[in-house]
Amino acid sequence: QVQLVESGGGLVQPGGSLRLSCAASGSISSFNHMGWYRQAPGKERELVAGITSGGWTNYADSVQGRFTISRDNAKNTVYLQMNSLKPEDTAVYYCKLSDLGREYWGKGTLVTVSS
Repeated sequence: QVQLVESGGGLVQPGGSLRLSCAASGSISSFNHMGWYRQAPGKERELVAGITSGGWTNYADSVQGRFTISRDNAKNTVYLQMNSLKPEDTAVYYCKLSDLGREYWGKGTLVTVSS
């Protein structure tokens, strides 16, 4: 059974930085896609950034240039470095793994950007 565990959320002031981590465990193939999504109160869940096992990345326009997604394939872990955070980045951030036609989600970690 595949499990995803996120960590690194918290409260940060505008302009600050946070680094999220998501560790995947279980039976996972070598070719997969991992991504970060977020859901703010009253809004739909949206893609923040994604990365393939080969390192190809994509970002939402709203975070391009401020967030960086990376991964350690040996550890089945994906990271999201978030810089220049804005109040509108406040949301629950979820990790998703797409592997062999299935999707797995973590339980989420809350990021609050506020002074």
